[in-house]
Amino acid sequence: MITRIVKMQFAPEHVPTFLAMFDEVKEKIRAVDGCEHLTLYQDIHHPGTIFTYSYWQREEDLEAYRHSELFRTTWARTKQWFDGKPVAWSVNALHTLN
Repeated sequence: MITRIVKMQFAPEHVPTFLAMFDEVKEKIRAVDGCEHLTLYQDIHHPGTIFTYSYWQREEDLEAYRHSELFRTTWARTKQWFDGKPVAWSVNALHTLN
């Protein structure tokens, strides 16, 4: 299982627009083969800082999504609202405590 974390920084005036767009595509992203989970987080002190956390069965599934038309069109819309360079990590969990 791969966890993909993406940190995005938006200008405050673009946050509502991004959130509305994300609401339009979240089910489509979640339905991509290999996507097991998708969560959107917002920093409580810096509302323009937003993270996506997604869980993927295999790295190949994530890469297939990253090369898909859905990703290309979503990312093209999203990046126009950035107020900083996005940062992404693909990580494996070492320990989980519930």
